[in-house]
Order: sequence, then structure tokens, then C-alpha cells
Amino acid sequence: MDVRRALFVSLSLLVLLRPSFAADQRTLVCLGDSITAGYGLPSGQGYPEALQRRLAHSGYHYKVDNQGTPGATTKDAVASLHTVLALHPDVVIVEYGGNDGLRGLPLDVTRQNLDLILTALANAHIKILLAGITLPPNYGSDYIQSFEAIFRELAAKHHVAFIPMLYKNLAHVPGTLQEDGIHPTAKGSEIIADTLMPTLTPLLRKN
Repeated sequence: MDVRRALFVSLSLLVLLRPSFAADQRTLVCLGDSITAGYGLPSGQGYPEALQRRLAHSGYHYKVDNQGTPGATTKDAVASLHTVLALHPDVVIVEYGGNDGLRGLPLDVTRQNLDLILTALANAHIKILLAGITLPPNYGSDYIQSFEAIFRELAAKHHVAFIPMLYKNLAHVPGTLQEDGIHPTAKGSEIIADTLMPTLTPLLRKN
């Protein structure tokens, strides 16, 4: 009889504790364009999925939600903010601006949109990692320098975690970019995840 009672108590505790296990899993949103979406790659080979594997291996209980949209500009990101906020994420990685630059959109527009994104996330008490990006050299050094400065200035203004160049560890590594020279391969995505981890982990909590 005592054994049955002990078993019943144990099972009851498991049932009661099960919701707390689910609550312990936090959400990390990767918000970006085709780089985040994993354009040109088989499912599961983008950098958000690589991050998910690293977080799990390191004991971080986060669900990584890939909110990458191929071709999206910072204007599109502002329009989709309500979707991201509805997920109540704990952390958001912001990777936007590349398509603005490639289309030659006014830098002030890109800056204003990114500012709106960071402000909205901060007001929702969400931790932010801003990922900077650059442009091909044919866009001219003056435009590229002004473009890159947007990310540095906004990171300083909002006091957010910042990686100035998301592709910094891909340079001169064969097989990290697809034939278009813009989008990462599966190997490149793994390197991007490794690049993000040291800056990302101080924003995370272990159970």
C-alpha cells in the first residue's frame, strides 16, 4: 500500500511540474532577410538552425524561431514587428539592411527603420543583438562606409549587443558563400553561428 501511495505521489508531482518545464523554454527570434531565412539551402542548414544546435549542446533551453524573409528590407521588418512581438521573445537577433543597401535606398530611411525596430524591441523589454553587414565593393567606399556606420551608431544609441560584421569570419574561407557571392552555404551558416555565440550568450540564461 505504501509503494502504491508513493507511486501516486510521484506521478502527481510529474503532472504538476510539467507546465513549469514548458515555461522554462525561452524564445530567441532570428529576425532578418534571406541570410537569416537560409536562402538557397536545404531546410535546417541556415544559421538559426545551427544556433539551435549550439544552444542545446551548451545547455540553453531556448527555442530558436527563424523569422527570416528573403528579399525583405528594413521597411518590411517594421511592418512585421507586430508578428515578432506577439511571440514574446526573450532575445531577438536583428539582421537587416542588406537589401536596402543593394537597392541603393536612402541611408536615412534605413537608419530610421532600424531605429524604429530597436526602439520597439527595447520598449518590450526584449534583449537585442544587432548584426551589421556590408556591401560589395562596387557600391563605392563612401557609400559603404556610411552604410556600415548606421549599425555602429544605432548599437551605441540603444546600448545593444553588436557584431559589426556578421560575415567577418567567412572572409577568405573557401566554400562559405554560394555562387552569388552573397548568401552563405551550410558551411558558412555554421561559421556565422559560431561568430554569434560569444556575443549572444551573455544575453541568455540557463535554467
